[in-house]
Amino acid sequence: MEVRLQKFIADAGIASRRKAEELILSGKIKVNGVVVTELGTKVDSQKDEIEYNGKEIKSVQKFVYIMLNKPEGFVTTVKDQFNRPTVMDLIKGVNERVVPVGRLDYDTSGLLLLTNDGELTFKLTHPKNKVEKVYIAKLFGKPNDQNIQQFKRGVNIDSGTTQPAKLEIIEDLGKYCLCKITITEGKNRQIRKMCDAIKHPVATLKRVATGEVEIGELKRGSYRYLTDKEIKYLKDL
Repeated sequence: MEVRLQKFIADAGIASRRKAEELILSGKIKVNGVVVTELGTKVDSQKDEIEYNGKEIKSVQKFVYIMLNKPEGFVTTVKDQFNRPTVMDLIKGVNERVVPVGRLDYDTSGLLLLTNDGELTFKLTHPKNKVEKVYIAKLFGKPNDQNIQQFKRGVNIDSGTTQPAKLEIIEDLGKYCLCKITITEGKNRQIRKMCDAIKHPVATLKRVATGEVEIGELKRGSYRYLTDKEIKYLKDL
């Protein structure tokens, strides 16, 4: 059966669909020995030979879904040009080639999903699907009602106005305040920029849930495979 080239690459666990489109447009993909740069190209995994970096891409036979409790100090990439530790260093026991679903900043911890299911990666990261991501943030000072309303309306940051978000006060710690923040986007350092904009910078930030999939008691730096129930929930979103 023929599928679009970018979908085949994503399903093979090489990259997300958007990243796969970049690989095609930059001339890094060959089909039957010929460089292809047209996003509409369709391929048949049974008949066509697809290559990336000189190696044939095989269609994935088994999808895996992993939850990692990412510590601070790791970058959310497969490889890092500055040789910093990456999240891939934390899942050494996984034999399948997986990629992170979205990103967590270097200095942000918590729930990070990894998979070789390109279709699910695309679904969870595309802004139009508005999948909620929940964070626990320790902020300097205490946001007021006006700040909370700013989050509900959308906060103006350098990349434009954010989608409506939720800011809930959990506990007043004096100099700091513990808050629950829910967003549906994944812009670069978005929560930190939103909190800077309301004059309550982030001290620490941890993602604790994607939709209803929660990090629970998973230890820092550890990973586990998602349950069948969690996988079904994410696919049904």
